[in-house]
Amino acid sequence: MKTAPRHHPPHRPRRRRTTRATAAGLVGALVTTVTATALTTAAATVPTASAAAAQPGDVVLAETFDDGELPAGWNPVLGDWTVRDGRLVGDAPDGSAPARITFGEPVENYRLDATLRFEDVDNASRWAGAILDVAPDGAVPWWQSILRSTTTAGNGVEIAQRTAANGWNVPYTGSAATDAATGRDVQLSVEVQGADVTSSIDGTPVLEGRIDRTDDGVLGFVLAGATVSIDDVTVTEIEPASWVGDDGELPVTVAHRGYSSVAPENTLAAYASAMRTGAEYVEIDVHTTADGVPVVSHDQTVDRTTDGTGDVALLPSSYLTGLDAGSWFSPAFAAEPLPTFADMLDLMDTGASTMLLEIKGPETSAEVERVVDMIVDAGLEDRVVLQSFDVDALRAAREHAPQIPRGLLRGTLDADPVATAKDLGAVMYNPSANALATRPSVIGDLNAAGIAVMPYTVDSAADWARLTEAGVDGIITNRAGAFIGWKEAQGQVVGPAPAPEPTVAVVSPAEGAEVERGGSVVLAASATDADDVTLTLDGETVENGAVVPAADLALGEHTVVATATGEGGEATAERTVVVTVTAEGLRSRIAAQDVSALQLVLLLGAVDHERWSTLELFVERYVDDEATVERLVEEIDHLAGR
Repeated sequence: MKTAPRHHPPHRPRRRRTTRATAAGLVGALVTTVTATALTTAAATVPTASAAAAQPGDVVLAETFDDGELPAGWNPVLGDWTVRDGRLVGDAPDGSAPARITFGEPVENYRLDATLRFEDVDNASRWAGAILDVAPDGAVPWWQSILRSTTTAGNGVEIAQRTAANGWNVPYTGSAATDAATGRDVQLSVEVQGADVTSSIDGTPVLEGRIDRTDDGVLGFVLAGATVSIDDVTVTEIEPASWVGDDGELPVTVAHRGYSSVAPENTLAAYASAMRTGAEYVEIDVHTTADGVPVVSHDQTVDRTTDGTGDVALLPSSYLTGLDAGSWFSPAFAAEPLPTFADMLDLMDTGASTMLLEIKGPETSAEVERVVDMIVDAGLEDRVVLQSFDVDALRAAREHAPQIPRGLLRGTLDADPVATAKDLGAVMYNPSANALATRPSVIGDLNAAGIAVMPYTVDSAADWARLTEAGVDGIITNRAGAFIGWKEAQGQVVGPAPAPEPTVAVVSPAEGAEVERGGSVVLAASATDADDVTLTLDGETVENGAVVPAADLALGEHTVVATATGEGGEATAERTVVVTVTAEGLRSRIAAQDVSALQLVLLLGAVDHERWSTLELFVERYVDDEATVERLVEEIDHLAGR
């Protein structure tokens, strides 16, 4: 069963979808409505353009049911479907499976308009509406946009899926301003652009969502526990969606390395969490292993995010897929694997988010082609955008599979971003937020050329507001859920918005980390919406990013506290780190002492045989520096359990 992101309340400001209607598309739809109205006065069944050859603005189907019988090509699947008094009438008694009828040809970008009237309902929870993508024989699964007679209820309108298991997945619900009631005509309009859906009732948008699409899916009507009549059905081809958002829309959410603030980055858990939270895009990174298998990892090495070590390009996939990629983040994610790209493609097919896939350079043309072929073989070309800092990788992808859209990543702005993006055929230009701040006027230049702008990596509400005001099309963030919540709040704020509360996290050391006495402790914190961040180690202030030799710290537990202060208040976070000693570490420190060869043999022999009392005696006798003797004796006592 496929699932989709959780719904967002319908009263929020209209968010930018992964792809959006253009002005030309809206004009086309308007022209279509006028054209269809004129045509219906002349004939019940209107000759239309073939869906395969239709252009935006073309009517691909128009039906008024004036002939008194079911039109050719309309296929009743379940329930009683007849034509009476110039209307299509469907009846499905309460308790039965949803009655449905299919019609039309596959159309990728369309607007379905129909007049719908509840003639009778078994109870107030019964419903009817349009099927948006279904097999011609009406078999499960399908997606639908429906309304209840009590349309003002919290679930008065829905975008939902009837699953392959004949169950329900209802990710999007909302309400309308007035009830459809019974005996009253309502105008149902559903605009579908690729996977994006907007449902309107009586000319007012009431709900948005994303659905799964199939290559041969047609349209239909569906109802349950009601008798419903339908008239003036028009299907119009509309413009393919644009990557650039409309004025006033909020930026789409791009979950950076998955929902990486709540799950370990670039893992299946992070990707699934991002889809569940409702992110329109999920960004991940791909490298190729020594044996040619694309795997999902940001760094060139696996040292930072796994329990392994080494360069991805020099390691076999069998080694990499056996690594623990979750414990570094939290014990709750212990044994979370480093995923292959194939694993991620399988997972993304269970949701509706678009993948923003960064190809890490340098990759060979053959390696880029392998990644592209996997996307094509999975049938997911319309749900992936390839991006890279490496222009050669983008050119290789364009040459091999031009149908997959591409984005250009930039750490600094090009002299002419529009020309650079056009040269690569890029639909997105995604710079660092800091670089974009130096010349925000390029957003308008790029948008005017049909190129979207999605800066990275932006985690504070203040920056979200600044970039939204500047007109970016999307925001790449580690805090996908928080950003979605921030967008929700924009429609609810009355008067000046309160200053956001700061957040802070200790990013190093990891909680409960043990550091050998010969190593060092890196002390670092990250914060959002903060004017100042301070770090203390055992109560003493240290600089953010400081590297403290463990030899300067006592053995045992130490406390790191980070404090962030800002206009919205103060936040703190705490971590502990344990300085310990191992026999191997002690041996290396003794081996570095300035002693004779015979003395060194005696010292190391005592370590190897764990003769701690003898070792302590030798250290006090052979090592000259008193501070060193004191530290080594402390370590010996620790190993001896004294």
